[in-house]
Amino acid sequence: MNQITELVDNSFIFTVTISVILLVGITAAMIYFVFRYSEKNNPKPDQSITGSTTLEILWTVVPVLLVLAMFFYGYEGFREMRNIPPNAMLVKVTGKMWFWHFEYENKKTSDTVLVLPAGKDVRFELQSVDVIHSFYVPAFRVKEDCVPGRTNHLWFHTSTEGVYDIECAEYCGMNHSYMLGKVKILPEKEFLEWVNKVDTVKKSDSVSAPPTGNVKTDSTNNSQVKTDSSKTTQVKTDSTKSPVKKPDSLKVNRKDSIKKNK
Repeated sequence: MNQITELVDNSFIFTVTISVILLVGITAAMIYFVFRYSEKNNPKPDQSITGSTTLEILWTVVPVLLVLAMFFYGYEGFREMRNIPPNAMLVKVTGKMWFWHFEYENKKTSDTVLVLPAGKDVRFELQSVDVIHSFYVPAFRVKEDCVPGRTNHLWFHTSTEGVYDIECAEYCGMNHSYMLGKVKILPEKEFLEWVNKVDTVKKSDSVSAPPTGNVKTDSTNNSQVKTDSSKTTQVKTDSTKSPVKKPDSLKVNRKDSIKKNK
């Protein structure tokens, strides 16, 4: 079992157990006093009750000891989280709006899915390129902020194979709820095959995408010549100059009109 997971779970159980005991004890005492010292059972208040130094010391010292016990129990888990093993495998994590980007030791990268070998200590360098994100893996009880301009560190031990959730625990904008990912833990042999495999499919960059215009082939060098889609090969006609000749209504044959009148 992951040591960090065990320490965090034990600290949580210890804190919840103390809280439940106090809740039940205080609630039971309140109910007892409501009936025992009600006006119906005690029409005349008892004036013989005085202060107790012993009780005051107890309800001051006991809560302090309980809080200190919870603090030191939790500190054990925190110290383990900060005690990164020197031979841990390195993965760089970058938070972006709105996905996770991972870079491995051999410069291989992946988005959204973090692939790791089973039974290894893994150290993470956390960064952000825009706003504050929070890298949170609930199954391993670890969470650390990704802050722009600063590198934070985190680690855990990949004890068992499986697929686990990654979430962003810091509100980072409109699509914060969609900033999800997966930790995929494989046997070491399968991981080595994956991490050393050269990716043949590259993501298309919308900035450098080819134009949508027509493409002509140059037969001299078998290369493609790109044409500007804004320049069409059709000849445009001027709509203001009509090819049809209209008769001039201002020029009238006066001789013909005179002959008709005669």
